[in-house]
Amino acid sequence: MKMDTNVLKIVVINNLLEIIDDSSSSDEELFAITANTRYKRKEATPRIENYVENVVHLYGDSQFQSHFRMQRRTFEVILELIADKIRERTVKPGRPAIPAEKQLLITLWVLGTPDSYRSVCDRFGVGKATAIVCVRNVVRILYNYSHSFIMWPTTEKITASVAAFKNMSGFPGVIGAIDGTHISITAPKEHPEAYVNRKGIHSIQLQGVCDEKGMFIHCYAGYPGAVHDQRVFMKSEVAEYLKSAAKFPGDVHLLGDAAYMLHTHMMVPYKDNGHLTRAQKNYNYCHSSTRMVIERSFGLLKGRMRRLLDNLPMIRTDLIPQYIIACCVIHNICLLKNDQFQPLALHTSDKNNTQCGVNGNVDTNEKALAKQKRDAIAAALPTREDI
Repeated sequence: MKMDTNVLKIVVINNLLEIIDDSSSSDEELFAITANTRYKRKEATPRIENYVENVVHLYGDSQFQSHFRMQRRTFEVILELIADKIRERTVKPGRPAIPAEKQLLITLWVLGTPDSYRSVCDRFGVGKATAIVCVRNVVRILYNYSHSFIMWPTTEKITASVAAFKNMSGFPGVIGAIDGTHISITAPKEHPEAYVNRKGIHSIQLQGVCDEKGMFIHCYAGYPGAVHDQRVFMKSEVAEYLKSAAKFPGDVHLLGDAAYMLHTHMMVPYKDNGHLTRAQKNYNYCHSSTRMVIERSFGLLKGRMRRLLDNLPMIRTDLIPQYIIACCVIHNICLLKNDQFQPLALHTSDKNNTQCGVNGNVDTNEKALAKQKRDAIAAALPTREDI
């Protein structure tokens, strides 16, 4: 009697869930694992038995943070957040499902270390396809929480941010700093040239806006690495926010670097043509020292979530933004819980930071008003003695 084709495929896929791929690549994607229905049995791979139960549960707080990039109390907050929504992964009929705690630990290890999936699977005692599904489970839930943890500030919060930013270097009216950073990825199969940034690395961009504490108040991810920062900005919600008095009450503004266009709600540095006045040089210094908070925020994000620093090796580029935003959610939760971590010093040479000719809908009158506002700020800033 010939087995039905669909039944055979189901059997094959269930068996594949228990196989660890010998490849060192970190994510061949579930598509790649289940698409090939030719099944070849492999030798059982030795794994650490009950790593979570016998080892992780015995870690002290510093050991736990060293391994999972956050304090245990922060982990418990995230676990409580996702536990009811997570789909416990049943590996095979008759075997216990993978609990939410283990799925979250696997996800944090994958996102927080450069280890391959093969290494992660050996540590946690699961198959590669199972680990991939666990990570996607957690990432999807965290991504869906992004609107709860990455929020544009309220009027009350804006007032507090303006005061805090002014205390940094005297720069008035600031509610946040904006910048872009590149997330290195494996070369996509389709149009790989579009993802090559100025350093010759395939990447996807993350645009972030953060407050005075380094907490993200807006994130936008997904554009290929070759796209200029200003073009990414013009496609983001923040470009629309510039037109809204409700988003920028009291004539407040963001701070952006030279890659962005000057706007009444976006203060950028004066272009240094070698003839800047003392007031303009002082403005640029105060602007730069205040705007550094976004670079520190990216450094903290990538220091905690090392996948974003080293490489996010995924085939499906449509899923990569979810992974990036999920990491930003983790970043904000950690800051909310005062979970300290050592930030990395990031180099900015991969930025497309030359002026771009994308003007969007900025009219001549708006440009004139923006220049007047910048000049007024420059004139009012306390001047440093060494300028």
